[in-house]
Amino acid sequence: MSHGRVLARPHDLPPWFEPLLTRAGDSRTEDFTTLRPPAGGGRPSAVLVLLGESEPAADTPGGPDLLVLQRAATMRNHAGQPAFPGGGTDPDDADAAATALREAHEEVGLDRASAEVLALLPDLYIPVSSFVVTPVLAWWRRPHPVSPRQPAEVAHVTRLPISELVDPANRIRVRHPSGWVGPAFQVRGLLVWGFTAGVISTLLDMGGWARRWEPGRIIELPDASAPVPAARGGAPDEVLP
Repeated sequence: MSHGRVLARPHDLPPWFEPLLTRAGDSRTEDFTTLRPPAGGGRPSAVLVLLGESEPAADTPGGPDLLVLQRAATMRNHAGQPAFPGGGTDPDDADAAATALREAHEEVGLDRASAEVLALLPDLYIPVSSFVVTPVLAWWRRPHPVSPRQPAEVAHVTRLPISELVDPANRIRVRHPSGWVGPAFQVRGLLVWGFTAGVISTLLDMGGWARRWEPGRIIELPDASAPVPAARGGAPDEVLP
């Protein structure tokens, strides 16, 4: 069993971030999934869970938000699916944080110096692809414009307001053709499901942001070739090689 670990607690951390950071440090793999990595391990990978704060605008009140990207529709796996920036560990990566920041830079042009890594969440195992994924929790100290840097892999980049993710009207469940049912979000034209939705759902609870919602509404996933999720919050091919 893997545990979360706090790496930094900046004195100027926004008040809205603190409850999540404390809870992340106490988190365990089973908070996210029932699956555990095999004794022999798996291929290491990491995703960047990057929380920033938007200024108020005409269409949003501002407040904390989460960076996500949408995979290109032409990809062999998880085509068109929203996800965190991330991928497999390279030999030159010093650690999971280095992997997550490198991938975010390559995929959406994130300035690595603009983000401060605060914690590592527990490792999550994805058996079909044999990935062991470390979600890297970070604070976007100095948000800046980002956009797809790899059009063949990334179609769109956006910041999803926490206020919209917790809105009960935006929370649903999806059913895979295999029969698997899991949490999902319909936000700003995106259907967020699988591994990403499972992690987001758990973090909303940990941060004390979640609002009561009725999980009765289920949407059928139309693509029968979509990867079969391996656990209640996981899709096996969501992390790129």
